[in-house]
Amino acid sequence: MKKFYLTTALLCSAVFGFSQSLITYGKYSVNKAEFLRAYNKNKTTVTDKEKAIRDYVDLYTNFKLKVKAAQELKLDTTAQQIADLDNFRHQIEENYMSDEKTFKFLMDEAFDRSQSDLHVVRYTLPIDINSEPNDTMKNYQVIQSVFDALKTKSRVEITKDINVKYVDMGYVTVFALPYVYENIVYGLKPGEFSKPYKSKKAWHIFQVVDQRKSAGKWKVAQILFTSPENADDATKANARKLADSVYSLLQNGSEFGAMAREYSDDKLTYLSGGEIPEFGTGKFDIEFEREVVKLKADNEFSAPFNTTFGIHIIKRLSFTPTPATKDDETFQFELKQKLMQDERMKIARDKFANDILSKIGFKQSSMVSQNDLLRLVDTVMNNTEDVDIASNTPISKKIIINYSKGNIKGEDWLIFARDYKSNPELYKEETNAELWEKYKIVASLDYYKKHLETFNTEFANQLQEFKEGNMLFEVMEKQVWSKAASDTVGLKNYYEENKKQYTWAPSADVILFNAMSEDLANEVQVQMKSGNNWKTLIEEKQGELQGDSGRFELTQINGNANATLGSFSPVIRNADGTATFMQYFKIYTGGEQRNFEDSKGLVINDYQNVVEKRWLEELRKKYPVKVNEVLLKQIVKEAN
Repeated sequence: MKKFYLTTALLCSAVFGFSQSLITYGKYSVNKAEFLRAYNKNKTTVTDKEKAIRDYVDLYTNFKLKVKAAQELKLDTTAQQIADLDNFRHQIEENYMSDEKTFKFLMDEAFDRSQSDLHVVRYTLPIDINSEPNDTMKNYQVIQSVFDALKTKSRVEITKDINVKYVDMGYVTVFALPYVYENIVYGLKPGEFSKPYKSKKAWHIFQVVDQRKSAGKWKVAQILFTSPENADDATKANARKLADSVYSLLQNGSEFGAMAREYSDDKLTYLSGGEIPEFGTGKFDIEFEREVVKLKADNEFSAPFNTTFGIHIIKRLSFTPTPATKDDETFQFELKQKLMQDERMKIARDKFANDILSKIGFKQSSMVSQNDLLRLVDTVMNNTEDVDIASNTPISKKIIINYSKGNIKGEDWLIFARDYKSNPELYKEETNAELWEKYKIVASLDYYKKHLETFNTEFANQLQEFKEGNMLFEVMEKQVWSKAASDTVGLKNYYEENKKQYTWAPSADVILFNAMSEDLANEVQVQMKSGNNWKTLIEEKQGELQGDSGRFELTQINGNANATLGSFSPVIRNADGTATFMQYFKIYTGGEQRNFEDSKGLVINDYQNVVEKRWLEELRKKYPVKVNEVLLKQIVKEAN
């Protein structure tokens, strides 16, 4: 009994500690949990933890004071703020709409499967969904005979006299097949074949012919030569002759892109020099991929080869191997995006939906019988010309599902069923009973999403952080940045009082050029050295060349303190493909007094700090600040 009381006391103490106010400002407060959440998110490695925590108390207090000022100005109620918050909510809510453990399992599974490619073949027996029981049994016997024969016979022997199709699917990788098929093939070893699997339209047997390490991704360009499907031998021979001629030109140095633009029949790529967007295993048919894999170096091109689409010549532009570890954030993000859009997410969603039913207070109402729920779907579907029928059935206004803070009426269910069954991309011949089970999941997830901040503290915190951050920006713009920039008298007074701190560092009078390309920058520099006027050059190359003259500190422009009058800097290629260089007209050693205009940007920046400090002093008078020293020392002690 004593042990129970002690445990309860310790638990209550811990909860009380986190709910205690660490900072109070006026009648408002910040508890330990909120402070630590913010501090731990923004902390850096420090030697003096107590100083770092105390400094952050001041910083966070100022932040909360500014947010409170924004709320007083009702900045959180503006149309833009509301729209921004709603947009952010939609961006992040899907991250909270699946079972975390299941999602992690699916991510790990996808990564593991991404490490290898499987060469898969398939035996398929089409079936009629309306077939009689006798035909169903015959189909089963046929596919079972194929399964038995695979142990001893060849493909040709198996498919010779029966309606079973053999399909070479080439190499596949994760996300290349429907998830149910992917599970089957990745459960097989090379040489093994699956038991017969029945889909709605066919029986299937899968066999893994080969397994290789993931081939990665390629970017290639192609030149395609096509001929009509019913072309005679002479036409086909001419296409081959043209392909061989172009191949010969490429071997003799002709530029691949130019050949593609002139000769390729691929209407989607010829204008871009034949470039195909980056792709991986399973994207194109096996003959095409086989030739891609043969290219071992960038800029290597193939000899002409045939596929069902025509004759191709391809050139490898780049290759990206599949990361072998989970440390590659870009690859993990790519897998996550594919997973979020894949049918397998239904597994995580369904488990998640079943888990949240009790949280949201789900209860099916007894006001409407199950029979009426299902029967009236047929009534609606049989009267599709009556657009209001879903609103006028006996159950339309009756509650069919209750939640802790809401309910759903029969009309909602009937509209869902009508829209679902009317959409051929969604409707998969589910029974009304199956559709009802689906609707319970869909409706419950929708209810949970609308009330997400009620059920998920992390989501609520993330929304609040975004909202307060947006409010901070708006109130700083209103109370500090724009005020400081527009206070001409204050700025000039501040400059006069602090003039000595506004001096020139080593600087130069220069013309700073920015060109669309490195080649253009070099060309312009040569022309200027030959005596061409820079203003004339900018007019001639309007849109491709820009110039800005003025005095700049050398650290701003990576300038050379030893440059001479009229000299040029080297051309520097920027990350976006543009290029910059400058011409020097005068070099200053530094220490000269800046006038007000030359100092204005720096003065505004410094004067903003003054305006902000005054404002915070006003806020602290309006909302007196107190810090719970006992709790703060406890936080410092726990941090150590």
